Amino acid sequence: MYDTIIIGAGMSGLAAGIRLAHYDQKVCILEKHWTIGGLNSFYRQGGRNFDVGLHAVTNFTPAGTRKGPLARLLRQLRFKWDDFELSPQIGSAIAFPGVRLGFTNEIDFLRSEIARTFPSEVDNFEKLLNALTDYDDLNQDNFGGSAREFLNETISDPLLIEMILCPLMWYGNAREDDMDFGQFCIMFRSIFLEGFARPFKGVRLILKHLVRRFRSLGGELKLRSGVQTIRTDGDRAVGVVLDNGEELQAKRILSSAGIIETQRLCEDLSAETVDRAGQLTFIESISILDKQPKEVGFGETIVFYNDSEQFHWRRPEQGLCDTRTGVICSPNNYLYPSELGNLDEGVIRLTTIADFDSWKNLDEQEYLRQKMWWYDRSVASAVRFIPDFRRNVVGTDVFTPKTIRRFTSHDNGAVYGAPEKNLDGSTHLKNLFLCGTDQGFVGIIGAIVSGISMANMHCLRDH
Repeated sequence: MYDTIIIGAGMSGLAAGIRLAHYDQKVCILEKHWTIGGLNSFYRQGGRNFDVGLHAVTNFTPAGTRKGPLARLLRQLRFKWDDFELSPQIGSAIAFPGVRLGFTNEIDFLRSEIARTFPSEVDNFEKLLNALTDYDDLNQDNFGGSAREFLNETISDPLLIEMILCPLMWYGNAREDDMDFGQFCIMFRSIFLEGFARPFKGVRLILKHLVRRFRSLGGELKLRSGVQTIRTDGDRAVGVVLDNGEELQAKRILSSAGIIETQRLCEDLSAETVDRAGQLTFIESISILDKQPKEVGFGETIVFYNDSEQFHWRRPEQGLCDTRTGVICSPNNYLYPSELGNLDEGVIRLTTIADFDSWKNLDEQEYLRQKMWWYDRSVASAVRFIPDFRRNVVGTDVFTPKTIRRFTSHDNGAVYGAPEKNLDGSTHLKNLFLCGTDQGFVGIIGAIVSGISMANMHCLRDH
């Protein structure tokens, strides 16, 4: 009998496991795959290491900062600031036709950019900042409502509204076209008021520290142990049945699989009770260069682009992908300590919106052909906004919505899960709770904080 079974060894599941193990709970994390991390993982191909999912660690604050999600997770998991070896971004941009807004980890730089580009909106932008100051991340009552309506009441220039929404939706919005006000507040703070950083060694460093800490505290991590069924008795979960038929019992279950996917596992629910899945998924290409990106003219950390004044944020209505908008990032373009030097090879990653069903229905030969074809199309779209790097490419890889579906289990390969979030992590069962994407916190720091918050709220109160 376990105190808590955690479904999924992503960032939120590992963080929850550490938090509970600190209090001597008997905890078991179950992961269906042979590796950890979920979407935020890594792999090796052709002698190279590739990160999956991680463009940047958001919510970055410098060493010594006492407030904010990063400081909170370090305290709660008992890590030191130096353990994650985070280096801040060089600088990023939002690029629309004829207009470019730069931003860094200092909000004053964005203020100056808005004063330069949208001088009539300076006072309105300050009103926006003041309105976001007191938002409570865990208050479901304040979460709903339209971000677009809020922005229309605060900002006068429609183009500035679209440009503000672009990076926030790209990095944490499961809803098409609009954004929940609460999610807008969370993402605005994580990107503009805090900022981007990255470990020199990528996401594998963070995962290594989380797994080592969890195991050192006596936690059990079972890989290749997918959950087939969540056993129920009345209004409570009593354990799980694994894909191999093994049964495990627990006082409570914490699932990072997503609300729809978790409901589907419960033996007391029928298919008709399952909520609507998210629609937004991506294709991502990784280009290896024979030079550092700065040497081919790309010196920014991340560029969020859109090719018209109206930001496009919905599932493609035709075709496999929509290349009108995207994200370009380089892990090379961070302020790494001088003693580390540069990454061995130049890397540019490019993400565009895709349609899961279209990719799912391809046969293997056509699937491989379409990956190459959409690599070319998406890069051609991106180089309208950054220097053309194509002549310097010496290696590529592409992952699609099928890859995302396999490693997250989310229906439709929905990167940010279902549109409806459960901030308190509750489900229809008294001792089954959610953490991770469908609880509402996204990104690496957000996922870790989600695991901590749900463990504190639901798994430590009676322990």
